[in-house]
Amino acid sequence: MAECPFCEIVAGEAAAEIVFEDETSVAFLDLRPLFPGHSLLVPRAHHETLADLPAALVEPYFAGAQLLSRAIPEAMGAQGSFVAINNVVSQSVPHLHTHVVPRVRKDGLRGFFWPRSRYSGDHHAAETAAAVRAAVARLTASG
Repeated sequence: MAECPFCEIVAGEAAAEIVFEDETSVAFLDLRPLFPGHSLLVPRAHHETLADLPAALVEPYFAGAQLLSRAIPEAMGAQGSFVAINNVVSQSVPHLHTHVVPRVRKDGLRGFFWPRSRYSGDHHAAETAAAVRAAVARLTASG
């Protein structure tokens, strides 16, 4: 799809801190994370919403989301995760993406008002991505 920033990341045409990839999907750090480790999982093929995702891709796509929901909290020392998909409304990029956000009790998130931030620099983003990749590798190896 022309001019889709997520398709550009999947194609390797745009820079991103990739934390996971398989035949179906790619996950990378959100540029404006709620907390370090906040990642976006996208299908490799361009599908705008969850409703557009072909049935044959639902299971492998959500297997990636399930893996990240374990790996990201492990990598970030968090107690759990928040997993969310916006369809059309509040969907800043019209390419299906699943947010996986590490959470700890009393982290300040209230309802759906989420103050966004930035990584302190490229090094911080690279370290965070490396931690998530390592957790994905550990969890994938252990079954």
